[in-house]
Amino acid sequence: MPFEVVTVPCLEDNYAYLVNGPDGVAVIDAPEAEPIIAALEARGWTPGVIMLTHHHWDHVQAVDALKVKYNCMVMGPKDEEDQLPKLDFALPDGFSGGKDEGLCQVISVPGHTLGHVAFYYPKGGAVFTADSLMALGCGRLFEGTADMMWESLTKLAALPPETMVYSGHEYTASNAKFALTIDPENAQLISRVQDIETARAENRPTAQVPLALELATNPFLRADDPAIRKGLNMEDATDAEVFAEIRARKDQF
Repeated sequence: MPFEVVTVPCLEDNYAYLVNGPDGVAVIDAPEAEPIIAALEARGWTPGVIMLTHHHWDHVQAVDALKVKYNCMVMGPKDEEDQLPKLDFALPDGFSGGKDEGLCQVISVPGHTLGHVAFYYPKGGAVFTADSLMALGCGRLFEGTADMMWESLTKLAALPPETMVYSGHEYTASNAKFALTIDPENAQLISRVQDIETARAENRPTAQVPLALELATNPFLRADDPAIRKGLNMEDATDAEVFAEIRARKDQF
């Protein structure tokens, strides 16, 4: 199956993604029109749809400009329809679309916002998580609860480990510094931090990684790890409680 993903840096630290598959070209999130248009035109691509993960301005503000230019459809989470630019189709949790059944699946991942969704392409081996699961982190709980976000992250963690995770912001370097405070003896994390420093020094993006790497190094996915639980003095707590403590510490970091 032809499947190509292009990472498009936008604004100061956002990412949009272009997905070219059997159904044509999709734009996932629309932070800024100019770089998205430039990336499309450089490849001679015309998008058929803009797919939105959640309603925050830095993921949707270029929708109108792109829709005018390309006359494409706009899709986004049904649970945030009243907060998004006008949708041509509101996406419910679990929706699957495409010429091949299940080509793209909508996964509800509330926490950062109440209606946040991720877009999972099982046959493309990719999931677009925006501000839910992030490289070495997760989104702030602006609208949802820690329990909501932990459940959302648990859903994403259950995807095949070879799945590529494409998140919405270049926050990896700061997330890495925090991760070391929670999981300081993790050799794979220490190595990853060094790789991130090298990549950022060369202005290379770091928010696109295999899920397996996140499972091994992201403290927000590792609330069940005995070393982390011991370090937090929370050996008898639930996984959700450990996650909530890690998230609270990150908020103050």
